[in-house]
Amino acid sequence: MQQTENVAAKIAEYLLEINAIKLKPTDPFTWASGWKSPIYSDNRLFLSHPLIRTYIKKELGNLIKQKYPTAEAIIGVATAGIAPGALVADYLELPFGYVRSEPKKHGMGKQVEGDIHPKQKIVVVEDLVSTGKSSLQAIDALRDFGCEILGMVSIFNYGFDAAIQNFEQANCSFFSLSNYNELITVAVSKNLIKNEEKDLLSEWRKSPSTWGQHI
Repeated sequence: MQQTENVAAKIAEYLLEINAIKLKPTDPFTWASGWKSPIYSDNRLFLSHPLIRTYIKKELGNLIKQKYPTAEAIIGVATAGIAPGALVADYLELPFGYVRSEPKKHGMGKQVEGDIHPKQKIVVVEDLVSTGKSSLQAIDALRDFGCEILGMVSIFNYGFDAAIQNFEQANCSFFSLSNYNELITVAVSKNLIKNEEKDLLSEWRKSPSTWGQHI
């Protein structure tokens, strides 16, 4: 899911401009999963660009105010969701915390960090959603902690059918500032990819686990 079309296009343009997202349809990247991919995302780069950082912070904040107006606290997903989560929590003047992938093995053994309390209404922040698996593990940990999860927001998502199904099964809504389809549209309009490469990019989203076997 996404916000308004203009915001989605602007975010896609910014991410391409600073090489936070790179496209190589004919010379694909290899993900840790072994999947071949024509796209690589490193949204952490936006943090080094003040104007873009401010824009993303405000638009994430506007998205949360629109979709989850009763939010009482913001939680980032470690590690990439921590910085954008902290930025938007500051913008909204809400408490902030973050959730680890697993409990600490020393000290208090916490998985949920910050002055966060059971029954608080939480919005979770991620930088990127692919299948949604790691995001939903974090949401499960927060629910186990006793929080009420209103939903999740992210800067970008790939639009995989698996992610939509996973979030529906978990009874958790999510919204993104921009998405893969918008990215392709912007890349074509900016002449960053050729028309024939557009088809390769579109095919990848349909079946990311098998795409690239012919490359």
